[in-house]
Amino acid sequence: METSLRARVRAGDPDAFRQLFDEYASVVYRHAVRLTGDWAMADDIVSLTFLEAWRLRERLFPGDDSPRPWLLGIATNVTRNTARAARRHQAALASLPPPGPVPDFADEVARRLADTEELAAAQRALRTMRRGEREVFTLCVWEGLDAATAAEALGLAVGTVRARLSRARKRLRKLTELELIGGTGGGNRGMGGNQGAGHGTGHDTVQRATTAGQIPGSRHQAARSTQEKKR
Repeated sequence: METSLRARVRAGDPDAFRQLFDEYASVVYRHAVRLTGDWAMADDIVSLTFLEAWRLRERLFPGDDSPRPWLLGIATNVTRNTARAARRHQAALASLPPPGPVPDFADEVARRLADTEELAAAQRALRTMRRGEREVFTLCVWEGLDAATAAEALGLAVGTVRARLSRARKRLRKLTELELIGGTGGGNRGMGGNQGAGHGTGHDTVQRATTAGQIPGSRHQAARSTQEKKR
């Protein structure tokens, strides 16, 4: 019987780890984009996730189950650490003189403007959640993990995952209702700021935020093919 991918990765087989990267890099990238809203940062998170996966390979128990939840759990932790480091870096940059002129990337910006605005709308909705709710929502709704698998990936109790997911869904539902009645306040600011830019109602935005696989502009094939289907 052929040795499973998990067992080969755990044993430090370079070919197996290369296969792991080829099969799951786009999955990790998509997850990182959804958590951060930043394509460039997502690339860094993919690299750091697989470096960390190699370092922690002996914690991957052998078996035939998919290593996807294990990788997504590592990616979530890497994203937390990266966000903290980015905040410290930003604070340090604030004390430096302003940078010089920025090259004109107008053409590239124009091509990706709609994709960027759509992702930003979803990120505004997610930012209304606590970090724990956002992480659970991303894994369970966008990545399609069940509560038990997400709990294993995040190192949480299943009940905690279910409670956080329920709160996240209620928060998005409330934002949708505020948009539909033309409400004001924090929820409206978070979801309605770009309605003049062609996003339609807040309900449309929430639908995009809760639909799996809608990450445009990915540099990995899986995300690119998803965008082609959307078009």
